[in-house]
Amino acid sequence: MKILMVEDDKSIIDAVTIAFEFRWPEAEVLSSLTGENISRIIRAESPDVVLLDLNLPKTSGFEILDEIRSFSSVPVIMLTVRTADEDIVRALEAGADDYITKPFNYMTLLSRVRAVHRRSAMAPGMGGQSTFINARLTVNFVDRIVKVDNQVADLTQLEYKTLILLIKHQNKLLSYDEIALEIWGDANETEKAKVKITIGRLRKKLSDIPPQLILNVRGKGYMLKT
Repeated sequence: MKILMVEDDKSIIDAVTIAFEFRWPEAEVLSSLTGENISRIIRAESPDVVLLDLNLPKTSGFEILDEIRSFSSVPVIMLTVRTADEDIVRALEAGADDYITKPFNYMTLLSRVRAVHRRSAMAPGMGGQSTFINARLTVNFVDRIVKVDNQVADLTQLEYKTLILLIKHQNKLLSYDEIALEIWGDANETEKAKVKITIGRLRKKLSDIPPQLILNVRGKGYMLKT
């Protein structure tokens, strides 16, 4: 397990590194104080998770996230002092897998890293299935290719895992809490908001507007209708 931390505060890097050494000793923590050469670092080191500070010198964490998403689906957790809803929405819409505000509890951070790593390591198939097919949607679990109306849908890791969760429980209503717990390991109000944002992005990429594939029962949750 390899974690790349992009953070300009050395004291935070040191504290996170110590937390991992104590609680998750098999994890290796790499770090960069700037977002420079991020593409080269990720290609050379192949991290399992990236922890990305939003406020970096010279460039924005959003710009770095865009650069990462242009070539990689590695899970990215944003770390920031910004708590505004629009920043959370923007990060998730740009392809972040999670968003943690500073100051944060280090055990919470480790839990979130474990959650996104678990999602990225999930077996691609379900019950021996290699594909899922309905009238409009085809998912190749082996190659992780999603097609809608025979056109490839470019999903982020988070969007893909959310879709797989819905497929696994097709035609069954999943509550906001159930989705949040499975995807982020928590079910507070912030996680419930993330569910709505992620489903909204997923619907757009699946050309499911107005919704016919992913249906919502207001105030309760979502289901994939087959």
